[in-house]
Amino acid sequence: MKVGVVHNPRSHANMGRSADSWAPDDVMLVRPATREALEVDLVAFAARGVELLVIDGGDGTIRDVLSLLPRAFGDTPPLIALLPSGKTNVLAIDLGVQQGWTLQEALIAARSPKATIKHRAPLEVAWDDGRPTMRGFVFGLGAFVRATLMSKSVNRMGAFHGLSVALTVAGAAVGALMGGARDHWRSGVPLSLSIDDQPTTDQPRFLLMATTLKRLPLGLKPFGPPREGLKILDVDAPPRRLLAALVTLLSGGDAAWLPRLGYRRGDARVLRVRTAEAFVLDGEVYESAGGLTVALGSTLRFLAS
Repeated sequence: MKVGVVHNPRSHANMGRSADSWAPDDVMLVRPATREALEVDLVAFAARGVELLVIDGGDGTIRDVLSLLPRAFGDTPPLIALLPSGKTNVLAIDLGVQQGWTLQEALIAARSPKATIKHRAPLEVAWDDGRPTMRGFVFGLGAFVRATLMSKSVNRMGAFHGLSVALTVAGAAVGALMGGARDHWRSGVPLSLSIDDQPTTDQPRFLLMATTLKRLPLGLKPFGPPREGLKILDVDAPPRRLLAALVTLLSGGDAAWLPRLGYRRGDARVLRVRTAEAFVLDGEVYESAGGLTVALGSTLRFLAS
């Protein structure tokens, strides 16, 4: 099996550690410093017939690699293994990949006839202005952007992984609950949204989230029961009965009053979004350019154990 490793030395768990000390000689190892260098490396991997692509980094590294994967490998992407070395590693959590999984363990698992392969389709986010399409697993607007910015402060305090998620959720909840209808948390963001073939709605949203993951950190279930596909959570602004809604939504529960008060869950194939506000994809905040399309991408194969 031909193996290529994309190693991000700037990822949290990789700081101060060299990949040269643990990568076998027959493994192709790259450390691209830019997106352009990453694309060159992935094209080289494809030309050399790489069958197992190992991503040693966090969610941002995974997002960047998967976004460039179609240009390098076309319609035949390799099997992908994750060495979760980032701050949160939500995809690794969803797949059940343990923190600290090593390259040696991944290689043994990949060559085993009992290897566990899981399938996940990423989100594909395309700008109307023609910027390159990106692939990721968690998209968000509104309060999710503010919570993401808060999480970066939490990381600087030394909290990572599940603790980081817990503190961020708690901080976002307090910020939203304590403010009035005109508070910057609760007032929402102007947003035009169309889901599949449904009519476009144009009103402020407290929160819009989409994911293709089945399991989130800390067992949170804002999208309802785990299932395949593109799942959404759409919340009007200002949010009503927010405390009760948070308790119900985050636990995966349901209640007849949720949609009546502007809390909507659902499944979709394509979202059309128009907003001047920033959005988040896999932990990175991006400035919007007016129009976006968020769609369900092609299924990829991931090595789980």
